[in-house]
Amino acid sequence: MNFISLLKKVFLLKKEKTTADDLMKKFLIVGLGNIGDKYQNTRHNIGFTILDELAKNKEINFENEKLGAVSKFRFKGRTFVLLKPSTYMNLSGKSIKYWLTKENIPLENLLIICDDLNLPFGSIRVKAKGSDGGHNGLKDVNAILQTQKYARFRFGVGAEFSKGKQCNFVLGDWSSDELKLLPERLTKATELIISFGLAGLNNTMNAFNGK
Repeated sequence: MNFISLLKKVFLLKKEKTTADDLMKKFLIVGLGNIGDKYQNTRHNIGFTILDELAKNKEINFENEKLGAVSKFRFKGRTFVLLKPSTYMNLSGKSIKYWLTKENIPLENLLIICDDLNLPFGSIRVKAKGSDGGHNGLKDVNAILQTQKYARFRFGVGAEFSKGKQCNFVLGDWSSDELKLLPERLTKATELIISFGLAGLNNTMNAFNGK
């Protein structure tokens, strides 16, 4: 092998390594919710709300693209792709699969944010995998991705509703007491997302679960 051929080989190997490293530093952060003004401030849309808060902090805007509103930012060598699916909650999987493929993001760098009735208001629980827990958005994601092995961030919305009123509760607005506490919880949620990208899933679970 002559010198020129050797240089080309080294360059190609270095390029392949750089590409692989870049992929591992790219993250898809998905907030589940429903599009439309009537859903904007509801409990079920906490995924959208958290991403909106992060976008505001980073002074970036969402653009309507295929199957969702998307925004991106770089921080400490990581690229964060924020996605609010436009497919409605119960059909979220199609949008997530499309953007994972389009951005060439590995499944282990996916984080999905959703509401959870089984957790007290404002509680945080991050898991590496698990069932849908009765959440229709996650149920569709599991079916489309054909796996339950992806990180999910559940934000507690409580269960202060009477029998048969679950749907009205999750699609209802926050109470006045909840609204007073929500800003601090949103700040914590945005810190969690950054931690997921910088410190990894396990460290993020240890640092934020139950906080």
